Amino acid sequence: MYQQHPSQTLPTQLSPNQVTYVSHIDPYVVEALCRLKGRCVLLETTRGAIEGKIVDVKPDHVLLQLHSRQACVRIAEIVWTMPL
Repeated sequence: MYQQHPSQTLPTQLSPNQVTYVSHIDPYVVEALCRLKGRCVLLETTRGAIEGKIVDVKPDHVLLQLHSRQACVRIAEIVWTMPL
């Protein structure tokens, strides 16, 4: 029996309770953020600037430590970064 790869599934073949997630990965931004892991940075996002220490980097988001809290920022929303 032929099994179809999930990325080959057409939207018309999905049942109403199935959800398909699509995320654009920018490997150069991910690589640059990985090099800054553990450092304080200023991230300019589409919603404004956020400053914190990079705790972790994933293909679609970066985890920042903001004093006593953490923030998860989608990489797709980052306009530019600056190490502090």
